[in-house]
Amino acid sequence: MSAGAMVGAADATDVLILGGGLAGLTLALELRQRMPGLRVTVVERRMHPVREGAFKVGESTVEIGAHYFSQVLGLREHLDAEQVRKFGFRFFFSEGSEAIDRCTELGVSQLLPTSSWQIDRGRFENFLGERARALGVDFRDASVVRGIDIDAVGGHLATIEHDGATRSIRARWVVDASGRAGLLKRKLGLARDNAHHINAAWWRVEGRVDPNDWSQDPQWLQRCDPPDRWRSTNHMCGPGYWFWLIPLASGAHSLGIVCDAGMHPLETINSHDKAMAWLREHQPQVARTLESPGHALLDFGFLRDFSYDCKQVFSANRWALTGEAGVFLDPFYSPGSDFIAIGNGYICDLVEKEFAGRSIDSYVTLYERLFRSFYDNTLTLYQDQYRLFGDAQVMPVKIIWDYTFYWSLLAPLYYAGRLTDIGMLGRLGPQFERAATLNTAMQALLRDWGERNTGALVRHGAMLDQYRIEWFRELNRALGDRLDDAAFQARIIDNVVRMQWLAAEILARARRTHSDIDDRGLEALLVGDERHRSLGAAWYADEDAAAEADAA
Repeated sequence: MSAGAMVGAADATDVLILGGGLAGLTLALELRQRMPGLRVTVVERRMHPVREGAFKVGESTVEIGAHYFSQVLGLREHLDAEQVRKFGFRFFFSEGSEAIDRCTELGVSQLLPTSSWQIDRGRFENFLGERARALGVDFRDASVVRGIDIDAVGGHLATIEHDGATRSIRARWVVDASGRAGLLKRKLGLARDNAHHINAAWWRVEGRVDPNDWSQDPQWLQRCDPPDRWRSTNHMCGPGYWFWLIPLASGAHSLGIVCDAGMHPLETINSHDKAMAWLREHQPQVARTLESPGHALLDFGFLRDFSYDCKQVFSANRWALTGEAGVFLDPFYSPGSDFIAIGNGYICDLVEKEFAGRSIDSYVTLYERLFRSFYDNTLTLYQDQYRLFGDAQVMPVKIIWDYTFYWSLLAPLYYAGRLTDIGMLGRLGPQFERAATLNTAMQALLRDWGERNTGALVRHGAMLDQYRIEWFRELNRALGDRLDDAAFQARIIDNVVRMQWLAAEILARARRTHSDIDDRGLEALLVGDERHRSLGAAWYADEDAAAEADAA
């Protein structure tokens, strides 16, 4: 039976959300908070409550997603009480190593001012479902979408099956939050490749996996205060890959291999036995821990070529896509919840304007262009860069640059609630363009630098402590500042100047090793005093001492 054959029996709603996972339920909450009288229906194929500990990947949050959950949606109490406060990202350049305390470590020695969390997705989505129902959302779990008709004139119509019975729902708006099922994407032919070919395998185990258990060196153990490396999103890095360790509040630990398809074929990691064999070769300390008692396997999954694009995510015909139903980048910097936050914010703004009787055509065009810009600029951080991941000289510099790019532009815009501030976006357009040009040139320079580094991996036991970089710590803290228009505009301009200083410094450092390296157009973009040590004397002391030790 087609959806159109059931028009007379249709239920009615204002916004129908196809999918009750992280993207769909948070969108429902945001819509109800912004428009309490709005009828919102969420259709989710899984029955609630879902299991904890081994439900979905995508457990690490960074600043935008964390702010969305904690402040925009008001869920800070749950996050503090029921999830794990994250100790930042931490990177170990540990390919083949049996001694993590002799590997280069990049991370913070103390918590940065702005909070983020490790999310047990099962626990969180159960909580979101309960909260949605409490706010009046019609949340229909254990329900399957059997058909969807898009009709911009008469209203969209979906056919839903629940417990063997079929009903239809007519909606003014429909939002696809169905994840990789991509119901609207497939129906409307919106899928698009992004030329970022990366594979992944992941699994969860019982018990905590703590990097501190791998060393008896008291000096190494006391580098962090508190000494809780286990709370970080730990990245074990090597050429063409990284391996994640993420703690979950339910007592499990999330693990995953993410790798360049050309360097580490999926067929080498697409079963638990293969993944463990791969770990024994590339990260033997991790493998040995996982093979010890107390780490029973909870689940296993894998994906081929998991990064993708989408031709369109917002439409003036009152449909939209959010979360993995639209686009997915790369988990290295955990941007998934960021793009949920951004996409949901634009959808809510469009729904609010349309229900107020305003034309949304121009807004759809603008928000689509902005969302596309955020996606394209973020993609540059990952695309064709996996060969760098084992380089303990270049990769720490790249990570500092990538953080700076994120905290200088997109994160401040989101924290300030200015993603829909058209006047401010227009005034800052030249700054965004300049920063994007700088970033594109910098990613090319970093790639060239890594390709020229053909020597042995650096493994010297130094900690490159991001917390000791004062301006870097301040960029993170300043995200929470409340600024008027003039001060906000000045802040973004200052941030771009900082990026220029940092770019000049990175270029100079690259030329210390490779004097003839191409500047990739950076010199024409740079301003400021090239003697300005943006990374700080402490950073250079660590790096230079390590280089001297390696030479000896």
